[in-house]
Amino acid sequence: PGGGPPPPPPQTLGVPGEDLPKTTYRLIEPEQYRDRRVLVIGGGDSAIEAACSLADAAAADVTIAYRSAAFTRAKQRNRERVQSAAAAGRVRLLFESTVTAIELDQVRLNHSGRTVVLPNDTVIVNAGGVLPTPFLNSLGVAVERRFGTAL
Repeated sequence: PGGGPPPPPPQTLGVPGEDLPKTTYRLIEPEQYRDRRVLVIGGGDSAIEAACSLADAAAADVTIAYRSAAFTRAKQRNRERVQSAAAAGRVRLLFESTVTAIELDQVRLNHSGRTVVLPNDTVIVNAGGVLPTPFLNSLGVAVERRFGTAL
């Protein structure tokens, strides 16, 4: 009784420490992160909505790390919402950033070519899903790719 196929498994980072219990791949209840230092990874609608929900509902210390220079894939209203939260100091934006290691009480990132270490309690990875492209191709389903993601 689900209503369609299950979503694809989440895109993982493949970095040391990603298997720590503090890492999750979706936000369910923002309130459980009250007063926590949270890093949200990703630049799409899910990541932006998670970060803004955390800042609004949980008063969390929120940072978004995104590998690109801007939120080009997100809806305009979400881009405006996160820019407003950033301007108000409720969310920090780290563009051109990739996580290199997740540790018990901090996260290491490469940010524009230099190492940044953030004190951290929780990592939420919203980097998209992994489609079963080889399986789909074996069934004769063509998968068109744009911006490194399958449509």
